[in-house]
Amino acid sequence: MLITLTGIDGSGKTTAARNLAGWYHQEGGKALLLKNCAGRRFMTVWSRRLGINLNPRVADAAETVVRTINVLVSHARARAFDGLVVMDRDLHCQLALREARGLPRGTVLPWLNKVLPTPDAVIHLYVSPPRAHDRILTRATDEETVADLKNLLEGYRRLPEYADWTVVDAEASPGEVLQRVRQATFETQLLKV
Repeated sequence: MLITLTGIDGSGKTTAARNLAGWYHQEGGKALLLKNCAGRRFMTVWSRRLGINLNPRVADAAETVVRTINVLVSHARARAFDGLVVMDRDLHCQLALREARGLPRGTVLPWLNKVLPTPDAVIHLYVSPPRAHDRILTRATDEETVADLKNLLEGYRRLPEYADWTVVDAEASPGEVLQRVRQATFETQLLKV
């Protein structure tokens, strides 16, 4: 079973993905957690340190290449794994960033989404932008503004694929979010049986 988690920064994707894989493993199942980062945090930190203001198209191109490589490697690993595969982010995250930045979808990312194995469920973690911003400030690793997060949330909602996703309220505690993600995961599994 392949589950993908999406959501704005600060929505708890990584925590929920780690908790879902960990819970499944504790229950005696085999679980594989795969992270599909784009390197945005790394580029932001280094460009700021070097005093470079990255052009949005250049930043998107670099992020797209890094995320695409990570997603392709993750799908190869998932194909060889017999158990629950939880992907923390996927190509939809890059498409949502493009929407938020006013950049075109392009042809490669949508094509890859069609040819790569379709997840059994895409679970979108919803958190209000102000709440996500508070979480980001607490962890002190990102620097998105509330406006950036609002744009990204709208970017996700404008994706044509969004209508088929399961939206989970992720403003609760990590334990409650895990329970909701588990429920969404296994409801999906029951529908496929």
